[in-house]
Amino acid sequence: MSTSTKSKPKLTVTFTSDISDAPSSKKAKSVPDEKNKRKNKIWEYIALSTVPLVLVLGNSMLVPILPTLRRELGITQFQSSLVISLFSVSAALIIPIAGYLSDRFSRKAVIVPSLILYGGAGILAGFGAVWDSYGILIGARALQGIGAAGTAPIAMALVGDLYKDAQESQALGLIEASNGAGKVVSPILGSLFALIVWYAAFFAFPAFCVLSLLAIIFLIKEPKRKEEPKPIKQYIQSIRRIFAKHGRWLISSFFAGSLALFILFGVLFFLSDILEEPPYSIEGVRKGFILAIPLFGMVTTAFITGSVIKKNGVLIRRLMNIGLILMVISLALAIWLNTNLYFFIGLLTLSSIGTGLLLPCLNTMITGAVEKAERGMITSLYSSLRFFGVAFGPPLFGWLMGISHQIVFITVSALSLIALGLVFFMVKPGKQVQ
Repeated sequence: MSTSTKSKPKLTVTFTSDISDAPSSKKAKSVPDEKNKRKNKIWEYIALSTVPLVLVLGNSMLVPILPTLRRELGITQFQSSLVISLFSVSAALIIPIAGYLSDRFSRKAVIVPSLILYGGAGILAGFGAVWDSYGILIGARALQGIGAAGTAPIAMALVGDLYKDAQESQALGLIEASNGAGKVVSPILGSLFALIVWYAAFFAFPAFCVLSLLAIIFLIKEPKRKEEPKPIKQYIQSIRRIFAKHGRWLISSFFAGSLALFILFGVLFFLSDILEEPPYSIEGVRKGFILAIPLFGMVTTAFITGSVIKKNGVLIRRLMNIGLILMVISLALAIWLNTNLYFFIGLLTLSSIGTGLLLPCLNTMITGAVEKAERGMITSLYSSLRFFGVAFGPPLFGWLMGISHQIVFITVSALSLIALGLVFFMVKPGKQVQ
């Protein structure tokens, strides 16, 4: 009896000790694991956000120095606009190819060399400015456009590979915010660098590329592919099927999105040019802050719009039409009110707010229109057309400015009215966008 009574407490103590230790050890392991995951996710978000930021800086940062570039190199207004346009045309042509290569190999295999080319060509462009060689400068900008094609559009696809559901939306939201923030700070940064020397922005830009490059290499671990990539013939067949089914509203949406960016960058080119002329004679950082006003209106509106629309098709349709109506009205009023700077900037900001209402709605509809296997090609085509819009804005605005300032706004208000008609009659999402 005495032996049995002694053994029970020993068994009880040992048993209780094993149970009490197990949860504490699991908690000890799980808490650091969760903290590490959250920390790693934050660093991944930061790394991914640097890519669209670099893309925007490489183009928009040069807008404030275009009038100076024209004077220093002794070129025409049209030739100076090509510094923006040729970059965007090159990117637009290469984006679908970059998207296909990222599907066939990997996202990082495209992003890393693209950032290297983007930054390296920036240095070459800077030397072209130093040597007063317009040919070297414009050739380097075309190379930069090729590099740009493999940056932000591929980063968006990488987000889809890395995250799902709420995390994917959160990461895409941060990337869009980074893109918008880049648009706001670009003219200010460009003006600040110009205080050193007018071509300083060309040499400063590669430093941003190096930081983004290091972040992508060391902070992003790309998941392994589970499926074999589709041959290019299947891509083409998929595109045909999609446009056969959704072509009418997709083409209307593509036109509206590219037109919005055509007007946005054309307006920035227009405003940058007239601010340096009498009676305003505004240059440097002051001009940079003024150029940032319409951009800030667009970015703020786009961020709010993206947060509230979710998948609500009724709200999406309403906001798209309101945005285009604001663009039509403000640009039409600018035909007569472009001589008063305060009214003029207010009207351009109102037009940019309309753009901020329109673009997030189009993005949501276009990405939700097709299955994930086909989404990359459709979104890359959309990105290409947006780049074409950016490309043709400055030169066409410059050409129209040579006729008259009124012709500029008669043209763009008429185009906005056409876009409004197309979106109103052709783009009718259901109550819930997929």
